Amino acid sequence: MKKIKFKIITPEREVFSDEIDSVSLMTTDGEITVLPEHIPLVSILKSGELRYKKDGKDEILAVSGGFVEVKDDNSVYILADTAEMAGEIDVTRAEEAIKRAKKTMEETRNEDQVDFIALQTDLSRAINRLKIGKKYKNLPQANINK
Repeated sequence: MKKIKFKIITPEREVFSDEIDSVSLMTTDGEITVLPEHIPLVSILKSGELRYKKDGKDEILAVSGGFVEVKDDNSVYILADTAEMAGEIDVTRAEEAIKRAKKTMEETRNEDQVDFIALQTDLSRAINRLKIGKKYKNLPQANINK
């Protein structure tokens, strides 16, 4: 069976690079699944769950924003603002980030020089991490991969 050359990159690091069977992710137009021989496309990523399949096993990541490019040579590149494997998410830290973001938004509600888009982005990223972290927290890694 043909494979997809797959790479996930954030501004900080290369998160993953390998050959996979398929990848499912959220774009601004909805969820898509890319299989070998997919038509080329470029799309904006939406914060959410990214799931790729390699040798019959699913791997899950929390991704927030960015772009996906599917090329005609069976390669897929994800340029994400952030990407974190589900098993690496610290749920407590994500909960604290949500509280901090909400508190900052509340405290600065009436100020003129506040970047509310950045605050909303931080809040959205933390909520996404918490959702995925909680969803897979109590499952052993082997169950995630089935």
